[in-house]
Amino acid sequence: MTWNVDILTLYPDMFPGHLDKSLSGKALRQGIWNLRVHDIRNYGIGAHKTVDGKPAGGGPGMVLRADVLDKTIKGCIKNNNRIIYFSPKGKQLTQEKVKEFSLSNGVSILCGHFEGIDQRVIEKYDMEEISIGDYILSGGEIAAMAFLDSVIRLLPNVIGNNESTIVESFSDDLLEYPQYTKPNDFDNKEIPSILLSGDHKAIEEWRTNQSLSLTKKRRPDLISKKKNKI
Repeated sequence: MTWNVDILTLYPDMFPGHLDKSLSGKALRQGIWNLRVHDIRNYGIGAHKTVDGKPAGGGPGMVLRADVLDKTIKGCIKNNNRIIYFSPKGKQLTQEKVKEFSLSNGVSILCGHFEGIDQRVIEKYDMEEISIGDYILSGGEIAAMAFLDSVIRLLPNVIGNNESTIVESFSDDLLEYPQYTKPNDFDNKEIPSILLSGDHKAIEEWRTNQSLSLTKKRRPDLISKKKNKI
């Protein structure tokens, strides 16, 4: 089954962008996922195709109009997939959430711009507001690409070795252990000898300890999250 994606944006030329490369690009050409990009400005008001207005109550910037976005959604979205709107006000994106989306039929993404979008269209379509971090981007396009990259790699037959997606960071609420490869000696630093021992049990224990140590040091919040699940 193909995983279907609809993008609503003021900058359709930004897509597929990097999603046409590497694993996601190969999967796109194989039909594992499908991309449809829709230009919001095609549904703008009047001769100048106006899509925004000044914030009600005053303030800087411009807000995307509810009536324009409503027409865009009605004219472009032909399925029941969830509509995502990336916003600093949204719930933080997690690997658990990414997995959830990878098991769905697809997704529709509304890329905001300027000061955001009219709240009424968010409520009308019960959009899922998602944040990719505590920082501000100029628009939702880059957030959409990051999100799609994270989901597409989990779709069936995208990554050859499914174990790669099982042992990576966040898959068990832990950061991934350090990785090494040839040469054995680089700049007077050698690969930890345990990794070259051939003792798979000892290697697994080393990797688990490294993951725990890194997570405690850099993301103690994940340790608390893991304990709460037990």
